Amino acid sequence: MGIAEKPDNATIASLFTVATFYKFLRLRDTGSLKKQLTEICKENEIYGTVLLAREGINGTISGKEHSINKLFAWLKTQPNFDDIQVKFSISPKQVFHRLKVRLKKEIVTMGEPDIDPNKAVGTYVKPENWNNFINDPDTLIIDTRNQYEVEIGTFKNALSPQTKSFREFPDWVQAKLDTLPHHKRPKQIAMFCTGGIRCEKATSYLANKGYNNVFHLEGGILKYLETISEVESTWNGDCFVFDQRVSVEHGLIPGKYKLCHACRMPLKPTDLKAREYQLGISCPKCYGSHTPQQKKRFKDRQLQVELAEKRGGSHIGSIPGKRR
Repeated sequence: MGIAEKPDNATIASLFTVATFYKFLRLRDTGSLKKQLTEICKENEIYGTVLLAREGINGTISGKEHSINKLFAWLKTQPNFDDIQVKFSISPKQVFHRLKVRLKKEIVTMGEPDIDPNKAVGTYVKPENWNNFINDPDTLIIDTRNQYEVEIGTFKNALSPQTKSFREFPDWVQAKLDTLPHHKRPKQIAMFCTGGIRCEKATSYLANKGYNNVFHLEGGILKYLETISEVESTWNGDCFVFDQRVSVEHGLIPGKYKLCHACRMPLKPTDLKAREYQLGISCPKCYGSHTPQQKKRFKDRQLQVELAEKRGGSHIGSIPGKRR
């Protein structure tokens, strides 16, 4: 189908809508909301993960367009959810195979109990203004994602804290930013992440520590890739996503990366041709690092995946998943 062609009804009906959303707000009865969300998702064959905590909601789900629309039509009738921002993309297949609605202490784990994004966060920068903003030489641009995400794509001139998890971000700030003399600190800080939730919480952390002029990309990388044309973009590479697509490119089309189901790292096409790569068992990034027992488990799981595919189904264990 050409870019300018309008998809026919049959094509539209076969597609799945992927919705990524979050909102920091004070939730009192998370248990009741969990029950209602679970019921609506099950009734409408919606799969994915939704996290609920006293600080808000965070989720990525997938289903048919009419089902996703029905869910958000209901959610926006709930107190303080009327303005929840949702980022939509499409996929030719369901990107999740099960539903998880979970109660957590945090909707994105930083491990800093005194940080409350409902009290203070940085200032949003819209995708349309992001390029000019980060081109300012007085702006420090920080990628708040994990290093394995940064390695497949990031913004020009962005600094990576090289974290393995978001929990490590406060330690990096204390070691690298707090130790700078005040006259050497950046005049302003601009942060970004996949969908906006990590960088928003990161701005809250910095604001709580007394940093001024802290900004974050509204809607995250996903909104930027949806809004800004590739010609005008300052984004380089793919954006890692936490579902079976593994990565997306400009326009939020599925990217070229695959996932190693042994180490959960994203793999570029050349990695799939390496001698260390065995589907479901190892890749160049993890080859030689697993015990014999782990290798056997991976081989058994891959066999189950292949058997399920032959039956025309899918194996639940094949779902990619990695904590943000």
